[in-house]
Amino acid sequence: MSITISTAGHVDHGKSTLVEALTGVDPDRFAEEKARRLTIDLGFGSAPLPSGRSLSIIDVPGHERFIRNMLAGVGAVDACLFVVAASEGWMPQSEEHLRILELLGVSHGLIALTKVGLCDADVAELARLEVEERVEGTFLAGAPVVETDMVDGLGLDELRAELDDLVNRTPAAADQRRPRLWIDRAFAARGAGTVVTGTLGGGQIRVDDELVLRPRGTAVRVRAMQSHHNRRTKIGPGNRVAVNLSGVGHQEVARGDVLVRAGQWHLTNRVDASFTVLSTLDHEVSRRGAHAVYLGACELPARMRILGLESLSPGETGLVRLHLPRRLPLLPGDRFILRESGRAETIGGGTVLDVDPVLPASVASPDLSVDRVIAERGWVEVERLALLTGQQRAPDIGRWAVSPSVLTDTRDRLRGAVDDAGPLGLDMAGLSERDRVVLNLLPDVVVDGGRARPVGLSDPFQNHRYTAALEAALFTPPDPEAVGADRGEVRELVKRGLVVEQDGVFFAALALEAAGSVLAEMLAVQPSGVTVAEVRERLRTTRKYALPLLAWLDSNGVTRRRGDVRIAGPRLPAV
Repeated sequence: MSITISTAGHVDHGKSTLVEALTGVDPDRFAEEKARRLTIDLGFGSAPLPSGRSLSIIDVPGHERFIRNMLAGVGAVDACLFVVAASEGWMPQSEEHLRILELLGVSHGLIALTKVGLCDADVAELARLEVEERVEGTFLAGAPVVETDMVDGLGLDELRAELDDLVNRTPAAADQRRPRLWIDRAFAARGAGTVVTGTLGGGQIRVDDELVLRPRGTAVRVRAMQSHHNRRTKIGPGNRVAVNLSGVGHQEVARGDVLVRAGQWHLTNRVDASFTVLSTLDHEVSRRGAHAVYLGACELPARMRILGLESLSPGETGLVRLHLPRRLPLLPGDRFILRESGRAETIGGGTVLDVDPVLPASVASPDLSVDRVIAERGWVEVERLALLTGQQRAPDIGRWAVSPSVLTDTRDRLRGAVDDAGPLGLDMAGLSERDRVVLNLLPDVVVDGGRARPVGLSDPFQNHRYTAALEAALFTPPDPEAVGADRGEVRELVKRGLVVEQDGVFFAALALEAAGSVLAEMLAVQPSGVTVAEVRERLRTTRKYALPLLAWLDSNGVTRRRGDVRIAGPRLPAV
């Protein structure tokens, strides 16, 4: 099993020094960082553990001015290495980092008490007690506290052992077969082209996979991958990974972009969410002000509306609707942090509940229930439901999940429509696909010939009076009105193929079959062709009926017209 952790803690408490001691690599990559001895951006490394496993570590900046970079690094981690210097104790960024990790749902970690060599045993013990008091009631309550000092390597072996145990205690990232890689770094590698890095979540990716880079929608291919400096042909969720991409230039990729499979995600720029205000704030939070939201490695401006309330007090949890400037591949359960740009402070965070709100904000009451998503829509295809919720649901009917109340109402409405249609039956052609599926499943309704009628009610088109009248006068058919047949009945008879309409004249289907046989007999004797007058005389009919009969025979290949005569067509019956 592999997990990814991040450091956390106040500036200059020794996070980067600790990561370098664990990994053998200085996580400060830039010359400015080395010159100022200050972490500005994210650093990365892999630490070998006593068990033989490797642990991915993201080193984050501790200075408050670089909190945006810190947020980009902790958005997809499984656990944390929380760092507090014994020589300084708990500091403002210690508190802010802890609250951010809690809001992001991080639930495992351990604490490194650094720089113990700079203070005596009493001061170190007081620092330990303060840290334990500060984390009481948080996910770090009861976490191991390892005293370290990297000048002489104090506590390094113990820290590695505790990190090994942390890997055992932290649940493996779930494989939901829908990978998502929030990109935190993009660059050009000599001889390879575009390389992006991130912490993989949601599923596996493989070499040669076709993926989509969002938000641009660019189709890309995985050329190669590395994790912990080892080439990989496939890699699962929870791992740090560097992906070599074809199909896109590195200058076209930015931190906060995301790699996903095509068709596996609902893209949204509006979400409903739970939101908890930090208890340490000294003011209420409302929709006023400029806000920025942090999702994965992404930072975006956001408009926020609190649902049902005007404001939220420090420590209070409520519901909000967030409007984003671009569409992101999100799922219920995704965590986010919200900062107020004007005050340059973190104000809280929460959990995405609905990635496609359909109710007005004035009445919305989102939660993580799949049944709520179905109830608000009435009908939803199960494939789309999986995109909206991340959960598979067997269809209730056809390919849809349906609200029980909506399904009951639909059944009652259709049953009433069938009753109102009478003996003629309800024409299925005028119904929606969903109505047709429901109608076919009603036990007291039978569907026959494209019409639905109550079970036990005879089909009025079997032995219909107009069909009988046409069959009694094959070549001199009466008009519908003459036998009391309305146009709706005639249309249904034509639809069923019992009656054929040609040039405004209606014939029994038997008449056309009989006419074809008569023409076959005439042409057997007179293969050079027969005239309209000869056909009219043989059928004992008038020109009014002979012409549409012959037109139908011509169009259906029974005969062919050549000048003034009809000759044999490819479908002329054998004599």
